[in-house]
Amino acid sequence: MAVPVAFFAVFFAYPVSAIVGRGLKTDGVWQFGRIGEVLTRPDILDVLWFTTWQALASTALTLLIALPGAYVFARFDFPGKQVLRAVVTVPFVLPTVVVGTAFLALLGRGGLLDELWGLRLDTTVWAILLAHVFFNYAVVVRTVGGLWSQLDPRQEEAARVLGAGRFAAWRRVTLPALAPAVAAATLMVFLFTFTSFGVVQILGGPAYSTLEVEVYRQTAQLLDLPTAAVLTMVQFVAVGAILAVHAVTVRRRERALKLVDPAQTSRRPHGPGQWALLGGVLLTALLLILLPLGVLVERSFDGPGGYGFGYYEALQSAGGSGSTFLVPPLEAVGNSLRYAFVATLIALVVGGLAAAALTRRAGRLVRGFDALLMLPLGVSAVTVGFGFLITLDKPPLDLRTSWILVPLAQALVGVPFVVRTMLPVLRAVDDRLREAAAVLGASPLRAWREVDLPLVRRAVLVAAGFAFAVSLGEFGATVFIARPDNPTLPVAVARLLGRSGELNYGQAMALSTILMLVCAVSLLLLERIRTDRSGEF
Repeated sequence: MAVPVAFFAVFFAYPVSAIVGRGLKTDGVWQFGRIGEVLTRPDILDVLWFTTWQALASTALTLLIALPGAYVFARFDFPGKQVLRAVVTVPFVLPTVVVGTAFLALLGRGGLLDELWGLRLDTTVWAILLAHVFFNYAVVVRTVGGLWSQLDPRQEEAARVLGAGRFAAWRRVTLPALAPAVAAATLMVFLFTFTSFGVVQILGGPAYSTLEVEVYRQTAQLLDLPTAAVLTMVQFVAVGAILAVHAVTVRRRERALKLVDPAQTSRRPHGPGQWALLGGVLLTALLLILLPLGVLVERSFDGPGGYGFGYYEALQSAGGSGSTFLVPPLEAVGNSLRYAFVATLIALVVGGLAAAALTRRAGRLVRGFDALLMLPLGVSAVTVGFGFLITLDKPPLDLRTSWILVPLAQALVGVPFVVRTMLPVLRAVDDRLREAAAVLGASPLRAWREVDLPLVRRAVLVAAGFAFAVSLGEFGATVFIARPDNPTLPVAVARLLGRSGELNYGQAMALSTILMLVCAVSLLLLERIRTDRSGEF
């Protein structure tokens, strides 16, 4: 645990606590009265209220739309099922900047709906809610559908033989078994929407602001550190409570259930009702997932002179003195790939060691550390990025001008995915195999290399793929620390969208398309090597 603890202490706890200290300390004295002052401001109360209710609304809407999809993937067998499973999972690994850009191309000014019917939904809450459903659809399908596919359908059939109706049998037999998975998916969707940044920043406009967006505004634009510190603490407490409840649901989900091979539970749809349900899920995937991504690609080719590669060609030039970048925007592709590769290596080392430590029974301390590893997913990435600037500026950690700063911030987000992917597989390794290797004279390192590694190699590859995808799309912290001459893809897209002009808009669409394709290819490769036991994501 030494390496993971040191990594999180230096690159997570220290920057976050430093930001809070800067905001709430005056001449070395804590000013806790500022908390009450900030939390009673009408504008801050509006932000807190909007953050909470939009997260609740997004979660409810996601469950309503995604639960039928979870059932279809769990119980139906149809041509193209594996391809469709990969397609609906693509949004989960897409950067929030790309999601926001795709819905801007669909719902915003000059978007598809605007051209067809003169309808604009950008800067409205509906655009935010739909984008959140798009982003979190796969969370419900994967989490709930994965367990649903392993529940023995004969239990529900037995209840119906004993006189229960179809709905009563589902409510009394299947729903209690699914409840922990549904609760876990609900909490994860609420966590992701509660801390939403890129989607709200792009689609919400000045009218809507979540806690994360407000922290960014107070930090980067208003330089009001006391307000930013208080909001960071509020978000930290809320996320901690969500993760604590999530840990309980995960433990309940791991209780013994009568599980079977998913191949035994899926069948071809029969009857008009089941075919209609399958058609509805396919239509939902088409309209909710494929349409925004398709419009994004179409807008990247739709230049002033007609369809072509004009916007992509423009990415190769840095422009004049008024340009958005000091270097050609296309260089952001190479920068992002290099940063993500290094971040993946860091995440694999730190997350792999943490997962190995968590497989050993070491009491409440280790279980508490398991929950702490999830905090970077919910704590303000904006706070972490700004904290990097004000803490890592002195020897021996003067990293402000170093390129390694970006991969370190990206690795913080990748580590939780590595841990959650590898932990279930490592726990499934029989301890007697390690003990046998030790009896035969193997050192702990060799026992790990000869016993654990061959069994978890596939999970390591899946973990690396997820870490690479989320590192590639990290935006909240990177927007502070990426240098102007070395922008990442999400930062480049945000800068282009922040400037007026058709050329900037078109280049943002082109860069978003490139980023989407890189993430999609990574995910499709994961689907080829993934097994059902390869983690919770």
